Amino acid sequence: MTRELATLLRTLRQSRALAAKEDIAEVAAILNPASREAVRLGDDCAAIPDGDGYLLLASEGFQDSFVRAMPWFAGYCGVMVNVSDITAMGGRPMAVVDALWSDTSEAAASILAGLHDGAGAYGVPVVGGHTNMRSSHNSLSVAILGRARHLLTSFDARPDEVLIAAIDLRGRWHDPHPFWDASSSLRGVEGAARLRGDIEILPSIAEDGLSRAAKDISMAGLLGTALMLAECSGVGMTITLDDIPRPESASMERWLSAFPSYGYLLTARPDDAEEIMARFHGRDIAAAVIGRCDSTLRLDVTWDGEKGTYWDLAQTPLMGFAP
Repeated sequence: MTRELATLLRTLRQSRALAAKEDIAEVAAILNPASREAVRLGDDCAAIPDGDGYLLLASEGFQDSFVRAMPWFAGYCGVMVNVSDITAMGGRPMAVVDALWSDTSEAAASILAGLHDGAGAYGVPVVGGHTNMRSSHNSLSVAILGRARHLLTSFDARPDEVLIAAIDLRGRWHDPHPFWDASSSLRGVEGAARLRGDIEILPSIAEDGLSRAAKDISMAGLLGTALMLAECSGVGMTITLDDIPRPESASMERWLSAFPSYGYLLTARPDDAEEIMARFHGRDIAAAVIGRCDSTLRLDVTWDGEKGTYWDLAQTPLMGFAP
């Protein structure tokens, strides 16, 4: 393994977002075993059986520093990232509620404007919440309800399936943050139609039986997200970094640390990969096979002909949600 690849993997392993996922393992054992069986932990949403499908329930919280620095975008993200979680599980979003704390009415107005704009763009109504405008800080959390007919989960990747990355490259950075935003600049009826059409791809894939496992690329980055998927499914993966869809201007290190507004990992039988990718390509979203699942419990990567191990789950669990 070259020094360049070793340095890249070491830097990514030491990311704050990945460390936060490791912290989860320390509290996972406290949870009631019965509740863990009823709704499996480690997925993007809680999937609650309901009739002939599932209710999906998820939430996101945002750090005070982010909300204070970018209040409108924080509000917008309250909808955007929750919609992504619902979509990643093959669902369609239904409604959101928010809890907002702010130190001034002006700050609250900007956050709520972003929330309103995100709700309008994705067609997901804000149906309630809690607001406090006499707080000592600015913070936001948003919860979402959705529904799925057939699930995409973190638990159903299998050895010999291929790993597909689908990412909307038509975006921009929100410096100095690692956010790749291909959503908030879209406006009007056409922009909303594009966003809503794009998030429909995942439910259609689930309902047509083309994939059973998926995750949206989160703050842990692409490799961190793949690692969570591998751990929950009890598999290993080999990923070819050269094959990951990436903007020409983005370095490999920055891109692997990015949190894209539209970015998903899916596993599938090799025979179904072309059909899955065609659905993304049909909406001008980049998609490619970037790796394959195996039974090693390691996440290995190759880059420019060199190979290295990013993580060995048999030696070091990440979240503690392995089968």
